Amino acid sequence: MTKKNANRVALIGAGAVGSSYAFAMLNQSIAEEFVIIDLNEDKAMGDAMDLNHGKVFAPNPTKTWYGQYEDCRDADIVVISAGANQKPGETRLDLVQKNLKIFHSIVTKVMDNGFNGIFLVATNPVDILTYATWKFSGLPKERVIGSGTILDSGRFRFLLGEYFDVAPGNIHANIIGEHGDTELPVWSHATVGGVPVMDMVDRNPVYSREDLDEIFTNVRDAAYHIIEKKGATYYGIAMGLARITRAILHNENSILTVSAYLNGEYGADDVYIGVPAVINRQGIRNVVEVRLDDTEQGQFDHSAGVLKDILKDNFSVMQ
Repeated sequence: MTKKNANRVALIGAGAVGSSYAFAMLNQSIAEEFVIIDLNEDKAMGDAMDLNHGKVFAPNPTKTWYGQYEDCRDADIVVISAGANQKPGETRLDLVQKNLKIFHSIVTKVMDNGFNGIFLVATNPVDILTYATWKFSGLPKERVIGSGTILDSGRFRFLLGEYFDVAPGNIHANIIGEHGDTELPVWSHATVGGVPVMDMVDRNPVYSREDLDEIFTNVRDAAYHIIEKKGATYYGIAMGLARITRAILHNENSILTVSAYLNGEYGADDVYIGVPAVINRQGIRNVVEVRLDDTEQGQFDHSAGVLKDILKDNFSVMQ
């Protein structure tokens, strides 16, 4: 992957998630160039105009425009947030067939225009669509990343921070597995300022393990509640995407819970799934393999199995 003179990010999909991501990117001045591509050219044009009008208030100006697939040729990262949205009552996995067809068209067009950077996938079901993007693009697995459980982990840290009355930045706790109903909390390695969460709960009668179970349930089901109340989730995931983008472009070697390809790690293979991974300019440098306890490992095996079954059932569509 050749380094360009300016960091360019191409966004495909100017819906609620894409527009929120664009807003976060410009407010944080993460990239020097930002191009918006959408089937609805008027929407992409309107977003670019609106964002440019606020550029004077950003930390640094980002060259922003609406464009076409040929603009992906010189992009360092192509972020895909296009696709059918999750509706009330739908699970993320209900979207598989609809979005696989959309992604085949998108990824093919991107690659036909000479793209040789990193794909960052946000559309649900994100683990399945990240795997599909890897297959459709032919890029190395390290350069195809899904947003995975970065938002779930963010929700987890926020709710634990509220529970223990500490800043979420001092909480180290991950949700791993499918970004969906089979995800799991890694309680065995969750800490507050270096103190294991389970130690804090067991030593203080104010806290309880039942409360922790409720916290995880609220994390897992958060999207359903938000969709019921406002129709879609977009701010949180947009900020998570911006965080991943920063880690890539700034070569941070930051550990984030993203959808990464596993080849034996955590006992799983040939699947993209949410796990901690080191993110830098090359994409996923390596997966961080945390030693799970027996319960967590069983839950993770189940989660990976659900995703592999979906891949198996839909494999013919992805060829």
